Amino acid sequence: MSQPRVLALANQKGGVGKTTTAINLGTALAAIGEDVLIVDLDPQGNASTGFGIGHKQRVHSTYEVMVGDCDLRTTVVETAVPRLHIAPSTLDLLGVELEIAGERDRTFKLRKAIQALAASQGVAYSYILVDCPPSLNLLTINAMAAADAILVPLQCEFFALEGLSQLLKTVEQVRVTLNPGLSIHGIVLTMYDARNNLSGQVVADVRQFMGDKVYQTIIPRNVRVSEAPSYGKPALLYDLKCPGSQAYVRLASEIIQREKSLRAA
Repeated sequence: MSQPRVLALANQKGGVGKTTTAINLGTALAAIGEDVLIVDLDPQGNASTGFGIGHKQRVHSTYEVMVGDCDLRTTVVETAVPRLHIAPSTLDLLGVELEIAGERDRTFKLRKAIQALAASQGVAYSYILVDCPPSLNLLTINAMAAADAILVPLQCEFFALEGLSQLLKTVEQVRVTLNPGLSIHGIVLTMYDARNNLSGQVVADVRQFMGDKVYQTIIPRNVRVSEAPSYGKPALLYDLKCPGSQAYVRLASEIIQREKSLRAA
């Protein structure tokens, strides 16, 4: 059985489109035939809400996985998207850092849970997307320690590069100390506004700074994408033809092409 590719969606800044990207990229990957699990590691639980998973349906959560009360497989629930499941989160995750701080394997809790999931019978995800909280805390470090690569959503705004350099330093520290195979899969530029000159300048600056690590696909600022979570649906189910949905379909194809190139290399 082939191992799932684990991609952590990380950026210590909030409001950059991390959860929106996790939801819609996961949906797009599932739509083109991949089996996808989204691990909601953000205490806000927005990825879970974005799939219409109410709090009553979150019988078990990623909090219990992190403190060792249950395995990852037990938490998984189906979504309305065929081939896409989610391990939901709850506000209990807010306290997990204090609870596991004294444990020797505190940075490897998620890695061990994913390894156990991959080894279990009848479970075969091709992609696991981890939606990280908007901070570089122990939850994000767990995601980076468990991941094959980091996918960085980056808003087209003035301080984008400033935050990116801090994130890259953290990724390098994790690579050196916890996860030698970790890499930056790519940077996806989000909330692009063609009417705003600053957006275009940010795109140019990030491409100059990061080169081919930046995906060609740019996610535009789009009202339909913003509306979709309030209906408990990914944008691709809410309005497949809107520019934002189409951009995520292109991003999924680009990621799969990049994966093929990595395997061939």
